[in-house]
Amino acid sequence: MKACLKLLRPHQYVKNLLIFFPIFFDLKIRDFNLLKYAVIAFISFCLAASTIYIFNDIRDVEKDREHPKKCRRPIASGAVSVKKAWMIDVVILLLSLAAAYFAGLKMMAIIAAYLVINLFYSLGMKNIAILDVFSISTGFLLRLISGTELGAVPGVVPSHWIIIMTFLLSLFLGVAKRRDDLLLAESGVSVRKSISGYSLEFVNSVMSMMCAVIIVSYLLYTLDPDTIAHFNSHYIYFTTFFVILGLLRYLQITFVHQKSGSPTEIVLKDRFLQLTLVAWVVSFAVFAY
Repeated sequence: MKACLKLLRPHQYVKNLLIFFPIFFDLKIRDFNLLKYAVIAFISFCLAASTIYIFNDIRDVEKDREHPKKCRRPIASGAVSVKKAWMIDVVILLLSLAAAYFAGLKMMAIIAAYLVINLFYSLGMKNIAILDVFSISTGFLLRLISGTELGAVPGVVPSHWIIIMTFLLSLFLGVAKRRDDLLLAESGVSVRKSISGYSLEFVNSVMSMMCAVIIVSYLLYTLDPDTIAHFNSHYIYFTTFFVILGLLRYLQITFVHQKSGSPTEIVLKDRFLQLTLVAWVVSFAVFAY
């Protein structure tokens, strides 16, 4: 049972908290009716993500056995058989679609799009440099959109700034992950084919560029007259300090400590980042609400 639960990678579900961002930024986080739809969308996305994780683990089982970390995954280690993994995958997929159905047809369309994009990613897109990180970023955007009128939550329209920054931040994290693959490749570990289209110089430049653009975008968002009017506050821009602090910490972890393999694990383990995220959420909530 423990191995089966590990197969679902529940620690990765933290990514799906993006679904609640539109409600938070639209000042409707206290609307329990909207939260109900968001929770259903969250469950559907968690199950859909697990479906993709299991499918990838089945396809990459031989490669994972040669990887220093991935070799401990349930299928690669032999804790879960491939046949059993397929059975679990089908059940999880059906549960995901069932949850999406309760959230509405728009949510079902988003989940279907997410599954199709990730299927193409698994079958070959992940081997094409740049396109691989763009497809990952699209998955983050779909998570965000599912928490809006276009997805499961009626009456919630996200700011174009939120959409832009979500895409930029997911690109930043995706490129950081490729940097970790480059370091593994240099040490003789077999990694994904797309890594041949990257170099440390290229990745470092892209991360620095993305970091700068994210900060400028966030500043423009907080100083936008529409944002000030929406939140009825001139002090939202103060939260920029925590955004900069969080990005600098992630750059430090990536460039100094050479650890950028899994953004989710970094956030779940790094106390500095956790405190920064909490400070950002609290400060934003105080100024906005």
